[in-house]
Amino acid sequence: MNSKELLTLSIKAADDKKAEDIVSITMKEISDVTDYFVICHGNNERQVQAIAKSVKDAAHEMGIEVKRIEGFNEGRWILIDLVDVVVHVFHKDERYYYNIEKLYSDAEMLGYQEAIQR
Repeated sequence: MNSKELLTLSIKAADDKKAEDIVSITMKEISDVTDYFVICHGNNERQVQAIAKSVKDAAHEMGIEVKRIEGFNEGRWILIDLVDVVVHVFHKDERYYYNIEKLYSDAEMLGYQEAIQR
């Protein structure tokens, strides 16, 4: 599975659990660590955990190794490292506090529809 397909898989898995304001950031030109970031949020800790679990389960179903998951127990900011795609699932309050989209404002940023149609 290439990184674009993994991006689409991650975005759809997050959307299945009603993740809000899903965006992808193309990191290929910025970082050697990953090709894409996916950023989304849920409205409470349980939803944040459900979104993260959906992404993890979708990856496992496709035979994709999940390198690391951080922050699952707290449910405030969960990071799922799929190597070529890193998914950040925030609690709504945390997302606006950290505003990591602003850190990468010079990178290509796509909304849900744009990212899955590419």
